[in-house]
Amino acid sequence: MLVAAGLAPALSRLAEADSAALRALGGGLLLLPAVVFLHVFLAYPTGRLVRPFERLVVVSGYSVVVGLDLLRLLAEGTGRDGDVVVQVQRVGVALVALGAIGALVSRRRASGRPVRGSVELLVVCFGLALVALVAGIVMLSVEAPGRHEVRWVAFALVGIAPVLLLAGHLRARLARSAVGDLLVELRRDPGPAELEQALARALGDPSLTLAYWLPEFGTYADPHGRAVTLPAPSEARALTLIKQDGARVAALVHDSSLEEEPELLDAVAAALSISLENAHLHVELRARLEELRGSRARIVESARGERQRLERNLHDGAQQRLVTLSLDLGLLEEQLAGDRTARERIHKARREVAASLDELREIARGIHPAVVTAHGLAVALEQLTARAAVPVRLRVEVPQRLSEAIEVASYYVVAESLTNVSKYAQASEATVDVSRSKGFLLVEITDDGIGGADTERGSGLRGLADRVEALGGRLRVWSPPGGGTRVQAEIPCA
Repeated sequence: MLVAAGLAPALSRLAEADSAALRALGGGLLLLPAVVFLHVFLAYPTGRLVRPFERLVVVSGYSVVVGLDLLRLLAEGTGRDGDVVVQVQRVGVALVALGAIGALVSRRRASGRPVRGSVELLVVCFGLALVALVAGIVMLSVEAPGRHEVRWVAFALVGIAPVLLLAGHLRARLARSAVGDLLVELRRDPGPAELEQALARALGDPSLTLAYWLPEFGTYADPHGRAVTLPAPSEARALTLIKQDGARVAALVHDSSLEEEPELLDAVAAALSISLENAHLHVELRARLEELRGSRARIVESARGERQRLERNLHDGAQQRLVTLSLDLGLLEEQLAGDRTARERIHKARREVAASLDELREIARGIHPAVVTAHGLAVALEQLTARAAVPVRLRVEVPQRLSEAIEVASYYVVAESLTNVSKYAQASEATVDVSRSKGFLLVEITDDGIGGADTERGSGLRGLADRVEALGGRLRVWSPPGGGTRVQAEIPCA
């Protein structure tokens, strides 16, 4: 097509031949170079017209040049003036060129910025050449001064295109030398993230991403072990699968312009397959850690739901029956007002029922704090600190409700910490501070006790840490001997 575009202007020079037949033929080919040029521009780089609109533009261009030229020859053969047809032909070719400009702009916006600089310069050169061709045709139609200079500018821009194309091919060959640098980097056994960066440098594509196939999970994962979905191939992004012994092991998601350099892609893929096993193991390990975190979160959530169900059953079942029993004993005590011995026994039984009811409520509250679900974290902490064995200063600065899982975890952090204060700290007072900052809920409990808390003994603090970490948070404890204890939970809540 480039050769045809180079010959088309030479054929149009037949309009200056001595032969009348050749002059007539050349006159009909004066606008052919413009249509051949825009055909080349729209077909680059594959040589095929992909979009229906592009095919329509090219077919319309050839139809205007050939069809209207036949009409001109027919008019001149019958002795009529063909200048009107020529003017219509020029306008038609100008409109077709404008359509080609629109197609180039649309393709450029859809594909984004090309990775290769020579490709971008080539596309810009195509667009400018079309603009100059349109201007030249319009100026020729009105016989404006400088029309020939504008045409020469257009031809000069077209002449630059093969040079840029050659530069692009030369750059592609030089780019393949980057595979040698990649092999040197692979000898250092880089981690998954470093490997992805090395591939991006070797291919000259900063947007490149590397996804690892994990057959055990049936999905692709990024270098951090998180599951990813590969994008569908498009004009902007392309996909290259990496295989070992016929089985897929990874995939490269890269700029679609790299498909114009299949040898470079094949070389990088071959180099990558050599050093992929270790990085693959790293990603698989991280994927297992992600799965473990998710599994722990599901276990904690399942346990929370089960505890909530048990608390509700206790409240609606055993607690209600004890309350009813206490009321019945009260009525019986009134009926036996004359029997002192019976009244004392009934009164004692009512005290036992009340004590059992208090213990049952305490058990239910430990299983699941229903007050958190019903009234929120602030109210629940007020009730909790009011029952504490030592004076507690409470400050809650959370402007709105959080998810129930976060509020329940925060409640248990405060409850377990205050229990430890009353049992072991020998403290005179404690402070509970709850606030929200930069997407995190901060829960901090401090006391002025003897310190020396051992986070490795017992299951209380370890259980709190598991509960907080299951939500993506972190629990830290500072307890120097004689310096009091400080417990801090940091839970993401953005």
